[in-house]
Amino acid sequence: MATRPVADSHSNRAAVQATNDDASASKLSCVKKGYMKDDYIHLFARRPVRRSPIINRGYFARWAALRKLLFQFLDCESNIDGKCDTKKQILSFGAGFDTMYFQLQDEGKAPFLYVELDFKEVTSKKAAIIETSSQLREKLGATASISPEKGEVLSDHYKLLSVDLRDIQKLDDIIALAGMNPSLPTFIIAECVLIYLDPESTRGIVGWASKTFSTAAFFLYEQIHPDDAFGQQMIRNLEVEFSFLMYMLMNWLNSFYP
Repeated sequence: MATRPVADSHSNRAAVQATNDDASASKLSCVKKGYMKDDYIHLFARRPVRRSPIINRGYFARWAALRKLLFQFLDCESNIDGKCDTKKQILSFGAGFDTMYFQLQDEGKAPFLYVELDFKEVTSKKAAIIETSSQLREKLGATASISPEKGEVLSDHYKLLSVDLRDIQKLDDIIALAGMNPSLPTFIIAECVLIYLDPESTRGIVGWASKTFSTAAFFLYEQIHPDDAFGQQMIRNLEVEFSFLMYMLMNWLNSFYP
């Protein structure tokens, strides 16, 4: 059943989007400590921070779990020419500043199509970073179209598009624009996304995915146990990130209304 976007304030949307900056900073902390390899996250992290060991280990576990299942999905038996005959696609909900597509390119494991969705405020920033980085642009091909104004990146094998995931009816238009084939094997990623939505919207998204794709794997990673040591540290990180966001917002407003 389709659901309509629920009314929310700009501050609520900003708070959710601030978690994207926190995740990027935490991933960069992991990379700098040698927990994982990511040659692109430094392009998206607003400022380097040093996370506690428990946060580094938590993010490493998250990264490793996703990669393990993703590689299992992408692996296939090669034909006589050493090439894989099966086209596969990945759909990432609330992708934020994730760099997985570029990592897969480097490792020779990129799927036929990789589609990322998020709020326009996020996709516009990501598109702008991709546009200004030759390191990223060259992996999209010469025919790639990048529009920070629309929050879009359109290339042969990678698409970045803006949408409010709660608008279920619009999701059909988005995957059509992305050129996704519902009959192809599809790996759907919802990494720390659905927990920020109301239950009705979450049911709508999962139901839409199950009805739309004939063969799909749904990877869900969400925060649980907020009272253990990792959960408490995560909450403190997010509180600091949100406070910094509000401080920057107030300074911006004061520049217009001194």
